[in-house]
Amino acid sequence: MNKTVLITGGAGFLGSHVACHLLDSGYKVVILDDLSGGFRENVPAKAIFIKGGINDVKLLSKLFKKYRFGYVFHLAAYAAEGLSHFMKRFNYTNNVVGSVNLINESVKNKIKCFVFTSSVAVYGKNQVPMNEKLVPMPEDSYGIAKLAVELELKISKEMFGLDYIIFRPHNVYGENQNIGDKYRNVIGIFMNNIMKGKPLVIFGDGKQTRAFSHVSQVAPLIAKSIQHPKCYGQVFNVGADKPYTVNELAQAVMKAMDAKVKVVHVRARKEVKHAYADHKKVRKYFGKKQGVKLEEGLAQMAQWAKKAGVRKIKGSQPVELHQSMPSVWLK
Repeated sequence: MNKTVLITGGAGFLGSHVACHLLDSGYKVVILDDLSGGFRENVPAKAIFIKGGINDVKLLSKLFKKYRFGYVFHLAAYAAEGLSHFMKRFNYTNNVVGSVNLINESVKNKIKCFVFTSSVAVYGKNQVPMNEKLVPMPEDSYGIAKLAVELELKISKEMFGLDYIIFRPHNVYGENQNIGDKYRNVIGIFMNNIMKGKPLVIFGDGKQTRAFSHVSQVAPLIAKSIQHPKCYGQVFNVGADKPYTVNELAQAVMKAMDAKVKVVHVRARKEVKHAYADHKKVRKYFGKKQGVKLEEGLAQMAQWAKKAGVRKIKGSQPVELHQSMPSVWLK
């Protein structure tokens, strides 16, 4: 059995946690990450780290030939749903073309299973709780990109026999998150702002709802999925069940950080109002696991965030369109 795995985005938040679980299960882990959103210190000591991107086709070919991977875990992506409207070329180049590069190499090298982290963004403005039987109706460029890769994996299985597993996580938070990115990961943004003494900015009335998922509810399932062939060819929602409003979240984060700052409401941006998922299917395949209460998960992340300290956004984001962009993002 080939126990060498490739993890793209393994220096990032979710990828680094998946890497730890795979290492603990006895796999040899090779991480490919360009460090555009991740951090070198997130990479587990026992993993092999390669700095590079998924659009470097020559590098991918070289790595697949050298390491003879048995499995691929594709987590590299710039997961900013709202910002994706304004960086379409970057979004599709990285999230679609880069994924296709990996799929090509996986087919050529007869990978046993390709594990892909998609997103509940594929559902768009759908009925809630969202379940895997719903017809996807993405409302942003990020969701469209994720759905395109899902469809590509489906036809790659039909055409070439490439097995795959697709996970649709949502609003994942926890230790190792890039809290310096002002465009994504609302909990990280809130914690970073609190440490800087800045207000928490909420788009619209703050009554939009999300279920916030601690990384410990998500990463272990992704890592162990390849051990269960019955999961091959399946799509799973994964994450927390209980939705909260963003207003409730702001108060909960301040409590976890033991600090009070001003809350500012700005003009609403185009986003799905209510997005949370059903998890009956993932429980059927993996068994029911004890969930992590929001206050418990926030307390864990707050403890880490205080040690990590304030972080600045890494570089500038490749914004291509400024029309209709929220004013708070233009600052």
